[in-house]
Amino acid sequence: MDFAHRNSALLWSRGAEWQIQVNATALATHCSSALRDERGIANIVLRNLLSVAYKNVIGSLRAAWWIVSSIEQKEESRKNEEHVVLVKDYRSKVESELSDVCASILQLLDSNLIPSASASESKVFYLKMKGDYHRYLAEFKVGDERKAAAEDTMLAYRAAQDVAVADLAPTHPIRLGLALNFSVFYFEILNQSDKACSMAKEAFEEAIAELDTLGEESYKDSTLIMQLLRDNLTLWTSDAQVSEHHPP
Repeated sequence: MDFAHRNSALLWSRGAEWQIQVNATALATHCSSALRDERGIANIVLRNLLSVAYKNVIGSLRAAWWIVSSIEQKEESRKNEEHVVLVKDYRSKVESELSDVCASILQLLDSNLIPSASASESKVFYLKMKGDYHRYLAEFKVGDERKAAAEDTMLAYRAAQDVAVADLAPTHPIRLGLALNFSVFYFEILNQSDKACSMAKEAFEEAIAELDTLGEESYKDSTLIMQLLRDNLTLWTSDAQVSEHHPP
């Protein structure tokens, strides 16, 4: 695909992402008061809908950012200055939208959802979500902004971990999801592969030890996340072995 076609495809995808973002914002506005009531299955459904809506928006934007960054590197290697200027401008726009989406959900979490969460499961869910969106900021921010985003990620994940370890079973899908994302943060943002591996390994082994207590309602979700933890461990340890044999 040539530069013009790639640019057209990205612009088409941005229109779809804008519509998704409008829907996510509307959902957040209409559901925020209902989400403060933590009783019953309705709250869990709304909570998950909100999470998925924002995940769809941020997922599309993150994918666009990685694609644009890859194109930018290729155009720079070809010394095609005209294309580089265009791609840099587009990347800047994607980063602005990423910042806006993250700011939107983080404001809702800080002002509404986290303060009103009383159940441990809700606390972990929302604190994990807060950590996730600060981590997404850390993926593309630079300098002091990246450092601040990483620090905010750490604070949110640690707060979620404290509650999860105290109140949620090792097999609970939200606790496992937190361990998965926290370990990814150590690996991808902090470049601490040993810490990432030890965290993922501990979460996996603790869940395996209590697998026979896992209820049918969460079995699929929990075992899927356990598989992701194991996949990451396999990937990260193999990367470490390659680095040992082929030092930079």
